[in-house]
Amino acid sequence: MTRKAYPTDLNDVEWLFLESLIPPARPGGRHRTVDMREVVNAIFYVLRSSCAWRLLPHDLPAWQTVYGYFRQWRQTGQWEQWNDTLRDAVREQEEHEAQPSAAIIDSQSVKTTAVKGERGYDNAKKVTGRKRHILVDVLGLLLTVVVHRADIQERAGGKMILHRAGAKGFPRLALIWADGGYSGRPFLDWVLDHCGWLVEIVKRSDDAEGFVVLPRRWVVDGPLAGWVAFAA
Repeated sequence: MTRKAYPTDLNDVEWLFLESLIPPARPGGRHRTVDMREVVNAIFYVLRSSCAWRLLPHDLPAWQTVYGYFRQWRQTGQWEQWNDTLRDAVREQEEHEAQPSAAIIDSQSVKTTAVKGERGYDNAKKVTGRKRHILVDVLGLLLTVVVHRADIQERAGGKMILHRAGAKGFPRLALIWADGGYSGRPFLDWVLDHCGWLVEIVKRSDDAEGFVVLPRRWVVDGPLAGWVAFAA
């Protein structure tokens, strides 16, 4: 690479790990000539800076090429596969089993523009837009995510994401921590009946004043605040 590096560029160690996960060129097509490391660098540049694809700097690959790979990998589930592989590797590096036995669920409503798409009004948060549900392990690493209208309540959205997590398959998963928005016997029973997992509600003390760090619940806040919704 001869250009000046951007803060979002992969370092050599990161690329060494990620390079092996890049899908090979499709058989029968034109020979791949683009630098795939630069394609990934360009995608990360857009996701971190939130710029339009057409505004990619000229020293990165053409935006049409970059967007084409981003779209293709999203449609084929490649991003999710990468996340799963990297998460398992990090868990083992941190001396955990690759598969989690406990997880934390939470949601966040975010404003969206008037551009065509799914949106709704979250009366509790006074936000018009979408709601993103995430499920993370005890290290804060993403297990799965669901994006839906902001007017869908926590328990309904919780069923969506836990159903998806069950379909992905986490054989060791047994316990889900959640806040009071997911409380209620019908939801807890649904999770146990459909997924085989126990849900433990971590509530804020009635005597607590101001900001309080809740056991286990804080783990999800960082990923939720910084997460980029590819599907949004």
